[in-house]
Amino acid sequence: MGYKTLKGVGSARLVVKKSVFIGYASPANTEEDAKAFITQIKVHHDDATHNVSAYIINDGKNFAVHYDDDGEPKGSAGKPVLKVIQNKGLSNVVVVVTRYFGGIKLGYGGLVKAYSDAASLAIENAGITEVYEKERFEVTFPYSLFHTVKGVVENAGGRVVGEEYNQLVKFTVETRKDEAEALMKLLRERTRGRARLRALFMRGL
Repeated sequence: MGYKTLKGVGSARLVVKKSVFIGYASPANTEEDAKAFITQIKVHHDDATHNVSAYIINDGKNFAVHYDDDGEPKGSAGKPVLKVIQNKGLSNVVVVVTRYFGGIKLGYGGLVKAYSDAASLAIENAGITEVYEKERFEVTFPYSLFHTVKGVVENAGGRVVGEEYNQLVKFTVETRKDEAEALMKLLRERTRGRARLRALFMRGL
């Protein structure tokens, strides 16, 4: 199992009928992280007309969904931003859209579109990535199998995260939890049983 989140912080600027909308999107592992990011943007744009926000936190244990219109007509700002996050299938994400009013009212539909577009562009700028639950195991083998083992691990999308060189070589391998068993079986086959494998611990998401 895994989830989609953001690679990093992204931003985007949009001008609609003289109103300036600045979207900010960030990964957030906890609700505290999300709230801290919102506060940071509000402090940075303390002269803005509105700082609209929304976030979804879901790490398998904790779940939180929140949106704030910050003075805009109810449902015209925070909810559309939240819907953008939901429609993209994202978790552990916070988005803030700052607005500087330009003197021309946009109407309910215009606000929904402007806030949605700014949120979407900020998310695109941040980039989307998938996070998977991971598992680690040890594989111990003779030096003659070095290239075979390394090749099998890398070609299967695994990663060697630890190496020891004594009488035998020992790799600590990290891979997606749902692929660990198949990779261990493949290593046994390719090394004709000459590699010893030992499951380690599971890492959370």
